[in-house]
Amino acid sequence: MAGGWLVGVLVEIDHAVPLRHFYAVAQDDQARAEWAAADRALGAGVIASSPHGGVEPVEGMCRLSPAAIKSMGLAAGQVKALGWKWPRRWLLLAGQA
Repeated sequence: MAGGWLVGVLVEIDHAVPLRHFYAVAQDDQARAEWAAADRALGAGVIASSPHGGVEPVEGMCRLSPAAIKSMGLAAGQVKALGWKWPRRWLLLAGQA
């Protein structure tokens, strides 16, 4: 089983200041994971077109281990929205092999 990525996407909701929404993506390639998260984020709002406060609009935050992907119940290629709060729990699992 392959790992995945935790991806942050800046989303503008109702033309307000963009908030970073986090997504777990069961895709081993970082670029493909970022595209998959961006596609999913379009359902939440408009993706920021430029960096905001030094944060890129779409950014692979860290690699997720196969154990983390399995614990989330994700199959290959699936995307799970984790919300806008900093995902401490998943970042801890990211370091486990």
